[in-house]
Amino acid sequence: MTRGFLTSVIGFLVYALLQVMLFQELVLFRYAFCLIYVAYILLLPMETNSLTLMILGFILGLFVDMFYNSLGIHASSLVMVAYLRNYWLGVITPQGGYDAGLAPTLAANGLQWFMVYTIPLVFLHHTILFFTEAGGFGLFWFTVLKIMASTVFTSGMIIVLQYLAGGSRR
Repeated sequence: MTRGFLTSVIGFLVYALLQVMLFQELVLFRYAFCLIYVAYILLLPMETNSLTLMILGFILGLFVDMFYNSLGIHASSLVMVAYLRNYWLGVITPQGGYDAGLAPTLAANGLQWFMVYTIPLVFLHHTILFFTEAGGFGLFWFTVLKIMASTVFTSGMIIVLQYLAGGSRR
């Protein structure tokens, strides 16, 4: 068993348990939900292929769905983020490219790059999740408010957790 694999398994368990045991009850003003589990997919190494990302996203999403009593909406939204992650990394590639073996973390790439990387993917995740949960566009403005507030809250928590994780470059 390699060190990278063991780190990924531990990260999976940490993000899944944090979400269902702590962050599930963390809601601000009935609008802002902290869905921190999306960070697991975002922070996997850059070389991780899309199929692996989608499988891990599906498993993690189903795990969260079991505790939220939802019928696959977390899994579907996380699979979409996993599918588009590598494409988005390609779009925002710096001029010199990425270093081999580097994870897309705040410590490795800086705050500005990390925000440009994280916020659109979190926004996409929340858009798919909340519009699917609403069952359409009947509650459009309420859903848009939930998406915006939750994107700010989740992205902020991901950044805070990145600062708390320390300055590891891998």
